[in-house]
Amino acid sequence: MKTSFALRSLTSFAAAIALAACSTTPTAPVETAAAPTVVEEPVAQAASLDELIAAVDIPYETFTLDNGLTTIVHTDRKSPLVGVTVYYRVGSVSEPRGRTGFAHLFEHIMFTGSENVENFDIPLEAAGSTSTNGSTSYDRTNYVETVPTGALDLALMMEADRMGYLLGSLSQERLDNQRGVVQNEKRQGDNQPYGLLEYRINEGLLPVGHPYRHSVIGSMADLSAASLEDVRSWFTDNYGPNNVVLALTGDIDAATARPMVERWFGAIPRGPEVQQFEAGPVTLAEPVFDEMTDQVPLELIVRAWTGPDMEHPDAVPLQVGMYILGGLNSSRLDNSMVRGAEVAVSVSGYYQAYEQLGFAQAYVQVRPDATREEALALLDAEFERMLTEGPTQDELDRATTQIASSQIGSLERVGGFGGKGMILAEGLLYTGDADFYRTELEAMAALTPEMVRDAMQRWLSRPSYTLAVVPGERTLDGATMGGWGDEHLYPAPEPDTGSDIEVTRTGPAIELPTPAPVGELTFPEVERAELSNGIPVVLARRTSVPKVSLAMTFDAGSVVDGVGRYGVHETIIDMLTEGTTSRSAEELAVAQETLGASISISAGAENSTASMSALTPNLRPSLDLMADMVRNPAFADDAMERVRSRRLAAVAEELSTPSSMASRAFAQLVYGEDHPYAHASSAGDPAVIEGLTTADLAADHATWIRPETASITVVGDVEMDELLAALEASFGDWQGPATPVPAKAVDQASPAPMPRVVVIDRPNSPSSYLIVGRLTQLTGYQPGMEPLNLANEVLGSGFLSRLMQDLRETRGWTYGISSSLPFAEGQRVMSVQTQVQADRTADSIQVILDQMRAFPATQGVDEVEFQRVTDGNVRNLPNRFETNGQVLGALLGNQTLGRDIRYQVQLPDIYRAITPEDIDAAAATYLQPEDLTIVVVGDRSLVEPQLEEAGMEAEYISADTL
Repeated sequence: MKTSFALRSLTSFAAAIALAACSTTPTAPVETAAAPTVVEEPVAQAASLDELIAAVDIPYETFTLDNGLTTIVHTDRKSPLVGVTVYYRVGSVSEPRGRTGFAHLFEHIMFTGSENVENFDIPLEAAGSTSTNGSTSYDRTNYVETVPTGALDLALMMEADRMGYLLGSLSQERLDNQRGVVQNEKRQGDNQPYGLLEYRINEGLLPVGHPYRHSVIGSMADLSAASLEDVRSWFTDNYGPNNVVLALTGDIDAATARPMVERWFGAIPRGPEVQQFEAGPVTLAEPVFDEMTDQVPLELIVRAWTGPDMEHPDAVPLQVGMYILGGLNSSRLDNSMVRGAEVAVSVSGYYQAYEQLGFAQAYVQVRPDATREEALALLDAEFERMLTEGPTQDELDRATTQIASSQIGSLERVGGFGGKGMILAEGLLYTGDADFYRTELEAMAALTPEMVRDAMQRWLSRPSYTLAVVPGERTLDGATMGGWGDEHLYPAPEPDTGSDIEVTRTGPAIELPTPAPVGELTFPEVERAELSNGIPVVLARRTSVPKVSLAMTFDAGSVVDGVGRYGVHETIIDMLTEGTTSRSAEELAVAQETLGASISISAGAENSTASMSALTPNLRPSLDLMADMVRNPAFADDAMERVRSRRLAAVAEELSTPSSMASRAFAQLVYGEDHPYAHASSAGDPAVIEGLTTADLAADHATWIRPETASITVVGDVEMDELLAALEASFGDWQGPATPVPAKAVDQASPAPMPRVVVIDRPNSPSSYLIVGRLTQLTGYQPGMEPLNLANEVLGSGFLSRLMQDLRETRGWTYGISSSLPFAEGQRVMSVQTQVQADRTADSIQVILDQMRAFPATQGVDEVEFQRVTDGNVRNLPNRFETNGQVLGALLGNQTLGRDIRYQVQLPDIYRAITPEDIDAAAATYLQPEDLTIVVVGDRSLVEPQLEEAGMEAEYISADTL
């Protein structure tokens, strides 16, 4: 993946769960000072599974060219967008010994340009596409972009060019650059807590040579050995049109699409059929228990099996059974091990079905005050109970309702990861049936508890592989893992030293099509109202799917904790889902699952938000449930101990994760130890969390979570009258305490910015995590800062930014880098964050400083950059607001920043009025490398000599001081 390599999701029919929307139904704004009279209505009943499945429908047509390219077309006219999704039947299962990681490496190479397209991203983003992306799995490689309808011809031409005419642009330099990027992607993954887990599980489950055994990202040795001859042959052998499914979904029809597809793809010759390997499930001879030590916060136990492929009759029962066991919020493992005996901080379980096999896995993160033996005994007992008794009908109903509800959410997005294009393409590629998602849903609807039990018995009574990852020194080297596993029998492949192959054009010269103009942005009209107790309500009505997304925001976040109370507010928020005065935590979870709703409550630095996604027919009871959680927390002692344990685990994980370690240190350094922002984004202070009582939490809840601090924003398929009636019934009688709301104080003085380098020693780190930044003179929201936002895009925000192109695409020292100036009510920070290969730590810092210094002193915004961040951003506005969630995020941002509620419709005129000089001036004022604080999390033994050689004086601290 351009952003990471990907595996299939929990259920095979949901490529990913996306909450999105395709169109708007505008209504006139309504301004009211008080709520209308509420008419009592009967409480809605939960929608049946059959009703939910009936709502999941993606009609399509297909056609196949003479060269074997198969195209799926789904028409959805709700928005002027087309999702372009390309699936190649080549993944890591196709890789022989010595060639692991080739499919994923080539996914990266496919973005470097083709014979007629110098850079794959620049023309599409200039035309208004969402960021192009791709991913690699065991069975396939895919590429996605969503473009304005008028840019479809351009997108098809570019996809065809890299399918048919890539070799004439594939140079040694491009191979070397992308090899470096992929190797840094591997280092970045390996550098995380539990980062070596996947390697070890696959090694334990599958024998050497099994196609699903080696990792998708491959081994360092194989990646280093990949020669230009190797990758050219890999392309020729696997990327012919006969091995491809193309999905076009959205504002397009088959009659229009066919001549476009024939024009661009028809002349590409067939290639060889991708070689297929037998790769079925494997039964271990006996149970295996394994152990590894790693730099992890808590012991993790994994229980795993291989199982049947996605078309096997047992695949759906296993997916649902494992979801009941460890996927539901009310799962059996949760009830037994987290809420019951309280031996675990977290648990999960799932079945991932692939083309030729599947993986059943359960995870248990053991509490520090519990033992492995206690956890294993309960884990064994729950598996035995499931295999012997099976699920109840109620568990089965709740699991299938949740899964179907999530699938409805995926219908909102025409393209991209998890959208309708992926769902159709995966079904056709893997099974020959684009409607396979319906086959799975219908199989799920027909399940009985006995069918689930019997499938679990058939597959999970076989010998299992159990792995315990325990805290300690990392003894394994991720660089040597991920390959076939028989390297001790064969000499390591020789690293590639370059090639003298002459790169010559293989196809015709083709001019890029000119995208058609885009129309005016369609952003939903907004209605306003107010509940009888004064809570403001904002609604944007959209009817593309029968769902509602709602956010109840409270003007209180972690900044209200105050000195010496870090972590209190987040603990309060955690408690809101752990039981009310009338429902236990389990009952809350069961109620959500029954309704097909999803309710979460989280604390940010300055605000806290209760978020809900609900099926429209079930809106009233879903709101009642959320209101109970927000208004009536029980603050029970047993729930307090569970939350305390999880919160302490979160702190421990934060102190073992490079990015979080860097963020904790950076905030304290730039804001000062006692500033509210110094700790607002951390998991808190362990000593404070240890000492909290339920009385403390109840008092703070009454102070901050109250109607006076609340506002409600809603997007989805509901009319204002219906919404207000439901909200009045749930929240209208809520009254706050007599005491006034305290003021949030975020304007304390901070230390003057000063240059410094601080290194946090983390031994055995293959990468170094960097944060480079400082406080700015910006405070809160200031109108007219759009030129700064665009300057930041040029410097470091997005794939085409200067920092990304330099450090990743040119030098290959990082997998990703970004710059930001996030909003804050108080003083705002400018920062650059990245993870780089350890031996390039000092060099990477210097590149960042050089790029900042050059903009605009020696390199002002150029013509291509200017077009991309102004006209390109205007053209991609429809893509930004395709989904309910995207619209909800925009409305919440507008309210937080005090902007016009429909600010987005002003953006075209704002962007068109910005000049290159405006962008350069913003960069000169806010993005210069002056008085920067630089935090490095890495192996001191590797980092210190580099910094000394570069003349960078550094302070060295331990993670224990954070």
